[in-house]
Amino acid sequence: FAPLNSDWQAALKDVRSVIADALQYAPTQEEIDREVAEFDVIFASEVEQRSVQAGAKLADTLIDAVDIRETVAAPEVVLSVFRNMNHRFNPEEFLARTRALFEGSVIRAVFVTPDAEGASQQDLRLAFETPVEADPSARLAAKTISFDELPPVGEPGEIIGERAIGLLGVEQVDFANGVKVLLWSNNAEPGRVTVKVRFGAGYRAFEPEDAPYVFLADTALVGSGLGELGQEELDRLATGRKLGFQFGIEDAVFTFAAQTRAEDVADQLYLFAAKLGMPRWDANPVLRAKAAAGLAYDTFSTSPGGILSRDLEFFLKDRDPRFSTPDPATMELATPEGFRGVWEPLLRQGPIEVLIFGEFDRAETLEAMRRTFGALPVREKLPPEVETRVPSFPAASVETQVLTHRGDANQAAAVVAWPSGGGVADLRESRQLEILTQIFNNRLLEAMRERAGASYAPQVVSDWPTDLPSGGTIMAIAQLQPGDVPTLFAEAERIAKELAIAPPTEDELARVTEPLRQLISRASTGNQFWLYHLEGASNDPRRINLVRSLLNDYTRATPENMVGLAKRYLGARPGWRLAVIPEGQELATIGAVRPMRPMQGPEIIGR
Repeated sequence: FAPLNSDWQAALKDVRSVIADALQYAPTQEEIDREVAEFDVIFASEVEQRSVQAGAKLADTLIDAVDIRETVAAPEVVLSVFRNMNHRFNPEEFLARTRALFEGSVIRAVFVTPDAEGASQQDLRLAFETPVEADPSARLAAKTISFDELPPVGEPGEIIGERAIGLLGVEQVDFANGVKVLLWSNNAEPGRVTVKVRFGAGYRAFEPEDAPYVFLADTALVGSGLGELGQEELDRLATGRKLGFQFGIEDAVFTFAAQTRAEDVADQLYLFAAKLGMPRWDANPVLRAKAAAGLAYDTFSTSPGGILSRDLEFFLKDRDPRFSTPDPATMELATPEGFRGVWEPLLRQGPIEVLIFGEFDRAETLEAMRRTFGALPVREKLPPEVETRVPSFPAASVETQVLTHRGDANQAAAVVAWPSGGGVADLRESRQLEILTQIFNNRLLEAMRERAGASYAPQVVSDWPTDLPSGGTIMAIAQLQPGDVPTLFAEAERIAKELAIAPPTEDELARVTEPLRQLISRASTGNQFWLYHLEGASNDPRRINLVRSLLNDYTRATPENMVGLAKRYLGARPGWRLAVIPEGQELATIGAVRPMRPMQGPEIIGR
């Protein structure tokens, strides 16, 4: 557990009091039934979706089971076994099992603290030996909450337009309040419905001083609740249902997303709409998120990957504070009131697009939309200065941005990046750019293994924001030994220049386009593939036509076109460079690179 403040003794006492209560008193049957219902929904969903389970997931499940000497059963068997155990889910047996977990006199504790003087071994032992009393107040209230008891979002809305978009069976429905819906009812994935809501301005909405509240929103915004419901009430409300609530901040929109099922679609829509229409501002989730952020910050510096997670976006966006990870001192200034001050107006701004793809009843879902999103008030417009914001890219320079970490002395990371583009107008070009990026990736992989003599796995990725007119990047990134950092820089720059001068071979193109063809063919059997490519289409119909050319754009390319793209995006300027090296070391130079090791037999990896 993570204490909300420096008083870890009080937090430990609270936790031990809850455990003492669990050891002294049995849970109620209603508490047990709520938890059983949660598992029943999970196992039943696995049965419904058995025909569309990914083979890779099944393989991983089998391997993991063998690894820990357990068994694997078909979803129907798991559900049957679970339901046949219902008679054992009773207060008496739960109490006995709970007490058995805590038998014995050995207690092991691990205390992680950023302050070495925060506690000693003796302090920890004393805290554990201090007697505590059972605290029944931590038990969830017995009464189950029903969606029928919740207040309406508003008066049901009016549908003012319905039409087929001309692609697959997707329809667009428009409401009088400005909400637009893309929905596609199909049985491609039995028992599964994907719901996604796009609204607001995304990262464009924030001011530089808002960085702490951007960071906290990932965990605190949903947890702060809606209406009269806090996180505890939301958990009880979800009993026996398949509901989700993922929140995301994208380049130009905020998103809610969930995987649900036909019988729960109406409730899922209510949760999302109520969060926009009647948000709650509970302070505790913000305080918990602050405490967790403070504890996590120092862990970033223990590895090159941690430093990249913390700082890469900040530097790639030309040190834009909106993309920074706040340090503990900055985070300490954040307050629940400040969190509400930033987020309350943002939940009211910008158009709303709802996407519903999967196996559901169309008429019932549209009626649920009328009662939820259709019932919201008309949205406030985005401020003009927000609509035109785009992130910057660092100015061209031959200097390397150097960061340090406190981890192992033989670990480092290197990044080389170039600015690209953005927007829908050049979306077909961005797909061709993905082919170029994959050629770059293959060449860099071979070059690093040849030059460094190590089994590195560098990656070259292209990021093209479709909701912004610019701001994209092409980035080569790798984790390697400190001495090999300049090798990656040199090889990435060499390959970029070569691609801008000489066209790739037909064989190189085939090695990229054929895997892309297979990937698209597999992915396009699922609803999320089509949902992803149609996001934003209710407001920008160009995206619909661009879906039709998707397969050709990713699988048909000419060497001449690749050279043209490389000249435009890789040859126009040197790549921006970032290195993460161990503390106390200097950035190596190309002359200091360790010599190439002689070729050996194949490396043996794994068990």
